[in-house]
Amino acid sequence: MSPFATAPVDPESPAAQAVIAGARTDTAYPKFSDIPPAPANPRPARDWAKAVASVETAGARLAAQTAPGTWTLDGTAAFAARAQADVTPPPAITTSDTEAFARDARERATPPPSPR
Repeated sequence: MSPFATAPVDPESPAAQAVIAGARTDTAYPKFSDIPPAPANPRPARDWAKAVASVETAGARLAAQTAPGTWTLDGTAAFAARAQADVTPPPAITTSDTEAFARDARERATPPPSPR
């Protein structure tokens, strides 16, 4: 089988219309005369080198400025201990608190409408 033969397209495919439209042979194709002319005033290689050096310098400066603040996964146990020491634990919940919450929720509950 030739790889250039038209392949069958599943008409149920979501992309079927795009595939069929793309496989049409009566489509207008660009000509060599459609290629735009080369730029009359291209940037010289030396200016490209300066621009690249400027971007690399800015990147190095940014990396140096943010390096002290970058995060690592070192010392996570100490971090967790400090975070746990900074918070106040919630009050202990008793069985009567749970029962009161459930009773209040049942009293506020609205049954769904009957399906008629």
